[in-house]
Amino acid sequence: MPNNLSKKLKPDGKLPAPEPAIFNLAARRDRTRVNKLLKHKPRVIDTYDQQLKELFILRNPALHITSSKFKQKFADFQKETLTGQESWQAGRWIYLSWRHTLIHLLEDKDYQTVRTGRNRHLITPNEQEIFYNSTIGIAGLSVGNSIALSIVLSGGGRHIKLADPDTLELTNINRIRTSLTEITEPKVYLTARQIYELDPYADIQLFTAGITSKNINDFCHDLDIIIDEIDNLPIKIELRKQARKHKIPLVMATDNGDSGIIDIERHDQSSDIKFFHGRAGPDIEQQVKQPLPPPVVGRIIGEKLIGYDLIEPRLQKSLLEIGQTIPTWPQLGTTTLLNGAAVAVAIRRILTNQPVINNRAVLSLSSWLIPDYNHAETVKQRTASTQEFSKQYENNIEAFLKLGRQD
Repeated sequence: MPNNLSKKLKPDGKLPAPEPAIFNLAARRDRTRVNKLLKHKPRVIDTYDQQLKELFILRNPALHITSSKFKQKFADFQKETLTGQESWQAGRWIYLSWRHTLIHLLEDKDYQTVRTGRNRHLITPNEQEIFYNSTIGIAGLSVGNSIALSIVLSGGGRHIKLADPDTLELTNINRIRTSLTEITEPKVYLTARQIYELDPYADIQLFTAGITSKNINDFCHDLDIIIDEIDNLPIKIELRKQARKHKIPLVMATDNGDSGIIDIERHDQSSDIKFFHGRAGPDIEQQVKQPLPPPVVGRIIGEKLIGYDLIEPRLQKSLLEIGQTIPTWPQLGTTTLLNGAAVAVAIRRILTNQPVINNRAVLSLSSWLIPDYNHAETVKQRTASTQEFSKQYENNIEAFLKLGRQD
């Protein structure tokens, strides 16, 4: 019995790439397909009539609030919309295989209207259309997962390219919106499923190998904006070369303890922008031509791309523990969500031609929430602590490198 149980507990294998099946039951072929599907007893959700009522209310808000004729007017609208069809034949039926669920929805345009109805007038109809129809590339799906969901939640990203070579691990679930059932799944798959469950009409391209020298041209082709959330420094530089070449704006978010940092490079506005706005130094491309040990990569990110003076006190203490009590850079789910929301707003403003900085924004929850955080004496103490941290951190890196040479 134990041996048989052991064999039965082996993983079932990999799931296919997620993609919704969309059916039009006004067509005989699709009715046949859905009939076959129903033999497998999926969960069925049909709120089409309620969705149609929500669409009518959005088009006629005054009737909903004041008119005694609302019911009759809606009945007329419903009859006109169905054009002689039965309700079950209207709209589209969406099958999400990973949920084993069949859902009845409005057609694409009306679905988006209702889904984004509460965005008005915070986002104008013209802005919403531009945002929705833009093509967005997201490289790296840790913070990138929150960015993708924030974009889609606010009605953007019909066309999205997702790139990440990694699968979900247990240590990822402190900051990625996911579940235990998705451990071992490619991050691109779980993010795509989450997007499809918000917008099954989305057009998603998956790059399961991440960004490589072989696929970077395909990834960047036709993009309206690039979101860089990867750790690989050479690929970060290659993404910026593509951004410069094709005049694509690029946005990068970095976790910083409880706070976030957003870097915006407007390569769409100027061909003279230095990569990372020059923070990495003029020789960064030469530095990363050869593979670098993780401590050196950490030094470049911490000292150059962020800046020791910006690293929050608790993160400074945590970085000194790398190789001692923790294996790598610590991150929080709250910070990932903060960065996700900020990047989504930034790219919406860029895509809809609203004013956006061409530089860095520091989302310092600490300065907003901690009393006297910016008081002169507190800043002085923090500066002294940062100087001490930088010395210790450099010493730790040298010790790691020396140990590596001995090994």
